[in-house]
Amino acid sequence: MARKVVKKTKVKSPRGRAKVKVVMEEFKEGKLRSGSKKGPQVTNPKQAIAIALSEARKVGKKKKRK
Repeated sequence: MARKVVKKTKVKSPRGRAKVKVVMEEFKEGKLRSGSKKGPQVTNPKQAIAIALSEARKVGKKKKRK
């Protein structure tokens, strides 16, 4: 049987880590929604992780220098 390869993603910035923590807490409490506040509730943990990493990426973006 073939082994399933699990890819772990690490968030390097402290602000990004904090954002992932907040999003995963929302998921555990049942408050996480896909899209916007009016979207359907997220029930899949893989989808919650994808949303958390996406938001962490947005938080960690660097600003352009003038």
